[in-house]
Amino acid sequence: MDRLSGDLDRGNVDGPVFDPSNVSLITIEEFLLRRSQDRLALPDRLFALEELDVHYDSNQRALWTFMTPKARPSFTPPMLAEFEQWQSLITHGFGPGLTPLDFLILGSRSPGVFCFGGDLQLFAELIRSRDRDGLVRYGNRCVEILDRNLRSLNLPMLTIGLVQGQALGGGFEALLSFDFIIAERGSSFGLPETMFGLFPGMGAHPLLSRKLGTAMAERLILSDETYSAEAMYELGIVHALAEPGEGVAAVRGFMAKSARRHAGFVAARKAMRVTAPVPMSEFYSIVEHWADAALQLSEKDLKLMLRLVSAQERLSKAS
Repeated sequence: MDRLSGDLDRGNVDGPVFDPSNVSLITIEEFLLRRSQDRLALPDRLFALEELDVHYDSNQRALWTFMTPKARPSFTPPMLAEFEQWQSLITHGFGPGLTPLDFLILGSRSPGVFCFGGDLQLFAELIRSRDRDGLVRYGNRCVEILDRNLRSLNLPMLTIGLVQGQALGGGFEALLSFDFIIAERGSSFGLPETMFGLFPGMGAHPLLSRKLGTAMAERLILSDETYSAEAMYELGIVHALAEPGEGVAAVRGFMAKSARRHAGFVAARKAMRVTAPVPMSEFYSIVEHWADAALQLSEKDLKLMLRLVSAQERLSKAS
């Protein structure tokens, strides 16, 4: 018997290889009992989400999650609700005394796209109806999810963003909350909000300014340019590059190399959060400014926004 489970089977724990030479240390019955206890410890709902495909790999103590959007690969309200549930289930199902978790990985199943970011169609509807409260509620949900990820859900783990395509707008902002970003060559990053008279309001300003300084952050935010994975690596935003199609393998390799130094890495990330904290009041204040700016957009700006939505939809269907 080589293995007791498949690799990354949906909702299952990928167990270690059974070594008959260690039978004196652990019997087959004890091994199977531990496996069943691991399964029972994991919240079933975590593996039944509709727009997030979740797998647990006990060999590397890693939780893999891939976005599987039903519509455009954007942060729609249903997707945000799933992220909120995902974070809550992880917080209550993993950690000291529970199922061990050293790494949390987020990627996307959308071919060529990590995420296009905010729900532009919803933004246009809220702006046309002058619903400022709706814009603020949406933005606050985004930054609250971002903040929890910045803090690694208060668990002793490292978070990894896996990019295998375009990461634009809020998709790029979301990645900035991860401890490490691994991107395949050919992936691209950008903040296109200035194209239609707005600015990225869910994390780009506070996070990029702390990572790169205010001058470089402003250049990225206002440039309306798309940057390659290689350019982001040179800036220090991307931590490792992978060849096209090798992103998952690169993440596995990164985790294997990091396992021995895991405790030190976790402590270093905590120290960085002390050095460059982002209070929630700062996130909330920027969302308020973003909502006010959104309400100033003209009908011409909104039509451009909706043309971008159409382009995203065409790209999604083509993929």
